Amino acid sequence: MAAGLKPYRQGWRYRANIALRILAATVGAYLVTALVAMLLARTLPMSRVEAVTSGTMIAYLAAPTVTIGAFLARSPWRALAGVALAAGLLALGTWAAGPPA
Repeated sequence: MAAGLKPYRQGWRYRANIALRILAATVGAYLVTALVAMLLARTLPMSRVEAVTSGTMIAYLAAPTVTIGAFLARSPWRALAGVALAAGLLALGTWAAGPPA
């Protein structure tokens, strides 16, 4: 074995760790992206069609951010907590923005 390389891990804890991070990265990224799009569509000061289009395009930047953050977190529970916190704050902001104009 080459110097500095660790042996391949096959334990269930390692697999659960990766599975939770994948869950946070995929489902969490979708949820956060949708909430960012909704919040921006409701709050951008332009016509409804332009606000929805601009909000959706800007929201696509959230997906890779959440995905990268899920794999950079110290533990899978911190990754899930970060996604849940972001989604909660965005949902609160969307609710506070009121119905679409």
